[in-house]
Amino acid sequence: MDVLILLIPAALLLGLLGLGAYMWALKSGQFEDLDGASMRILIDDDEAVVAKDDRPEDSENKKDAKGND
Repeated sequence: MDVLILLIPAALLLGLLGLGAYMWALKSGQFEDLDGASMRILIDDDEAVVAKDDRPEDSENKKDAKGND
């Protein structure tokens, strides 16, 4: 029973700490855009990525890759 003297205040302190962290996150706008990250992954960024086949190559490098001199 003596341990309850320590556990009850520790539980209350941790509960208040969690509540304070939740309130801070709520006030700082952490829960404002819940769908943004899930939608950003679906955005097609093909224009920013240049495909390997679309890059210009030197004619010398093409010949060397084919085995021609």
